[in-house]
Amino acid sequence: MAKEKLVVIKEADITNNCPECFNQDMKITFYQKHLFGRLYHKITPKVSHQIKCNTCESIIYPVKWTEDIERIFEYYQKMVNPEKASTKFTALFYILVLSPIVIAGVLFYLFQTGIIAF
Repeated sequence: MAKEKLVVIKEADITNNCPECFNQDMKITFYQKHLFGRLYHKITPKVSHQIKCNTCESIIYPVKWTEDIERIFEYYQKMVNPEKASTKFTALFYILVLSPIVIAGVLFYLFQTGIIAF
């Protein structure tokens, strides 16, 4: 079972008014989804975001965004550079894949040289 982790790729303080408490202390954060398994580490192209007020600790959902927040969001969204989607295999993967091939090669060599016979 792969574990999901959201990795922060961009974080910025914004000074727009919070729709909940009207304070000007908010933070926008962009995340990229990573999957970690025993055999691989996969970076997905999926990017998500969150806008949170630092004063009232509420998450500002897109339904409550003002035009100013939308403009700031579009600006920061253009600045986000996510990692390229890729899959990296772990050492365990290579051990499980290469060990049968090496064993088969050694046995083939031993049979060919006559050291081992049926």
